[in-house]
Amino acid sequence: MRTEPGEVWLADLGLAAKTRPVLIVSRADEDPPRALIIHVPVTTQNRGSRYEVDLGMLPFLRESSFVNVQGIASIPTNRLERKLGKMPAELLEQIKEALRYALDL
Repeated sequence: MRTEPGEVWLADLGLAAKTRPVLIVSRADEDPPRALIIHVPVTTQNRGSRYEVDLGMLPFLRESSFVNVQGIASIPTNRLERKLGKMPAELLEQIKEALRYALDL
């Protein structure tokens, strides 16, 4: 399965058999050594920290949402269920900045 950074997918995260939207942050790799993607969760919870980016109301999400970069993780690509949409470039830049802050890069 091919994914691109900035795509939002519905993923099975194994939390009480629920699926959640996640933002793909791993690079597009033509020949990855493992079938994993790196993602950050999309949530409706906002704690007002520099680790969160306000997404507002995106057309492919049901409610106003945020990205929580502290929740960075990887999952196998086979746990991605369907693509929901693509993050606008200006929001993706804000998310990258939050990741740089969280990872002290």
